[in-house]
Amino acid sequence: MISPNQIEEAKIYTQMGMTDEEYARVKEILGRQPNYTELGLFSVMWSEHCSYKNTKVILRKFPTKGPRVLQGPGEGAGVVDIGDGLAAVFKLESHNHPSALEPFDGAATGIGGIIRDVFSMGARPIAGVNSLRFGELDNPRTQFLLKEAVAGLAHYGNGMGIPTTAGEIQFDECYAGNPLVNAMCVGIVAHDGIKKGLAQGEGNVIIYAGGGTGLDGVHGATFASTELAEEQPEEEKPLIPAGDPFLQKRLMEACLEIMDYPALVGIQDMGAAGLISSSSEMASKGGMGVELDLDKVPQLVENMTPYQMMLSESQERMLLVVKKCQEQEIIDIFAKHDVNAVVMGKVTTDKQVRLFHKGEVCADVPADALAKEAPEYHKSSHEAAYYQELKAKDASIDAKALVCSLMCEDNHESCEMDEKLADVYNHTLLALLAQPTIASKHWVYSQFENTEDSLVPPGSDSGVIRVPGTTKALAMTVDCNSRYVYLDPYLGGKIAVAEAARNIVASGATPLAVTDNLNFGSPENPEIFWQIEESAKGISEACIAFETPVIGGNVSLYNERGTAAIYPTPVIGIVGLIDDLSHITTQEFKNAEDAIYLIGVTRNEFGGSELQKMQNKGKIFGLAPSIDLKEEKRNQDALLSAIRQGLVKSAHDVSEGGIAVAIAESLIDSKGLGADIKIPDNDAIAFLFAESQSRFIVSCSPANQAAFEKLTGATLLGHTTSDGQLKIADKINIPVAKLTEVWKGALELCLQK
Repeated sequence: MISPNQIEEAKIYTQMGMTDEEYARVKEILGRQPNYTELGLFSVMWSEHCSYKNTKVILRKFPTKGPRVLQGPGEGAGVVDIGDGLAAVFKLESHNHPSALEPFDGAATGIGGIIRDVFSMGARPIAGVNSLRFGELDNPRTQFLLKEAVAGLAHYGNGMGIPTTAGEIQFDECYAGNPLVNAMCVGIVAHDGIKKGLAQGEGNVIIYAGGGTGLDGVHGATFASTELAEEQPEEEKPLIPAGDPFLQKRLMEACLEIMDYPALVGIQDMGAAGLISSSSEMASKGGMGVELDLDKVPQLVENMTPYQMMLSESQERMLLVVKKCQEQEIIDIFAKHDVNAVVMGKVTTDKQVRLFHKGEVCADVPADALAKEAPEYHKSSHEAAYYQELKAKDASIDAKALVCSLMCEDNHESCEMDEKLADVYNHTLLALLAQPTIASKHWVYSQFENTEDSLVPPGSDSGVIRVPGTTKALAMTVDCNSRYVYLDPYLGGKIAVAEAARNIVASGATPLAVTDNLNFGSPENPEIFWQIEESAKGISEACIAFETPVIGGNVSLYNERGTAAIYPTPVIGIVGLIDDLSHITTQEFKNAEDAIYLIGVTRNEFGGSELQKMQNKGKIFGLAPSIDLKEEKRNQDALLSAIRQGLVKSAHDVSEGGIAVAIAESLIDSKGLGADIKIPDNDAIAFLFAESQSRFIVSCSPANQAAFEKLTGATLLGHTTSDGQLKIADKINIPVAKLTEVWKGALELCLQK
């Protein structure tokens, strides 16, 4: 056993991710040198992944309260009222670093962990959502990561019988070495059934339930709080936990049954940092202490040390506090579901986390010091050097530039320009539909199972799922265009929230609240910390504008490999409420001769757009799209009002690729319809392909046109036809069958190369 003196002399604490100052603070708290186990407890609980020590100062600025909020940040998941005594429970979290090394298990345990967060609140999970980022698909490693991560998500979600109803995938070179796997889960609970992770009541019993504890994931929270090495040495790779969805299904059902028992005091999952995280947080939140007998921990490996048992991140484990003398009835319920459960400790009043091993105290530390008194830092920040440089570059696009970049092999103007100008718009639309970020994700979604309550499956603006036993439904989405955030973190943060809310509204729902996953590079870099600050400022302003408070989320930093950081990617998850199932709206056009409208204003905005990326071989520059939050809210409110008045046949937000792509997507599943569109007084390229914000493509019947126009002020673009042809002025004329072929086959084609 390493002595405290050896720890200090060899600076072993630095290998655990602690600084000299943090180690000195631990000694001050304890009034002595920590032993090896105690040092491990502090190192994981003070890691960025568990303590948010670098971002708390920013997270406190988010709006977290609202009339519907029943539980904000601080518990396993946030909770919002949906009426009739019911609440929606949801949260978004990341499993990025594990997925970069072992994508199947990393992604599977990511969704497994967020499901536990939701049912630990007393809620039954009803849907999953995911947000994924990968490098370009011409890279064999990226193809492997995508296939394995999707398989892992499907394996776990399907194994638990929880449908995946929505998601998004973006492809950019910056994610090649550090993919992002963000998973969200949504559940339903009665108001009086909400549970919390509290340890209260002196002498009450602590129960460990679920799978055994092994060596997998030891120091996983610390691993997630450092950059990935360019080449990870085998001996330094953590053992990525593997998940068992069938065990978790039994564990979930047992826990949900136990929620109704008065004997239950508190419950929390063993997620990041495992047993020490759950035990210290429950004790701290309850204003109590805990004593744990580690000899009672079910071990998958012989002779595990206290350090290993406390820091292991083995999956499918829960920690419960139960009233004393009533523990057997709880253990019997777990046994009924074929889940192991053992008494391993008790609640104390001294606010200490005290660990026993082989009859001796092996650790004795204050619970508050571990759980809520981690050091906090406000890292230095300054505007990124690239910001002004890229902002000054002209992002406008003209037809000749498109011809040269997309249609000429030699990429200069010696080509037959006049001939190709006539076809450049058709060519551009088809090329955009084939871009992996825009193309159909059917190959992905087809691997996820759905249920009869999945009213709108993946692939629309939002997934929609029925609230079981009611005539209500929940819409859910995740969104973030990280290219915009890179070009302008403040604007990009606002746009991420606006687009998520826009998708919810296009589905006929009222946005309720936000859960976020802030994916960034190293906060030690002042330019990256500036990105975090600026994007959080934009997110906060947008959440206030849309009355969608932040009720929980996750911060994932150090997403970089070598010297290359990812684009700043603050993913926004929103859940919306549909009070009447007749208000559910989807993006595909419904009938011939319906009017097609544009809500919103189109501007010549191409900075960070899909067209710019495609034209410039992955490079982005210029101004990100502008956004006026008041205009955005007006447009969203107008559309939602029109939907509720029965004036709308279809609605689709305009995002990547612009209006031409949005109309094409609205035609693809419209069962043979076409569209005849005019171009208003806009530049044709801007009208077709710019990515201006706050816009929707909407269709309505001729009988409702006057009422719709009066309510929304929308611009009439044209009408649907029965000829299966997309015609946009004299610029685009393509059979919808061709659009469908390109859009639906692009991703599979990339994966076959």
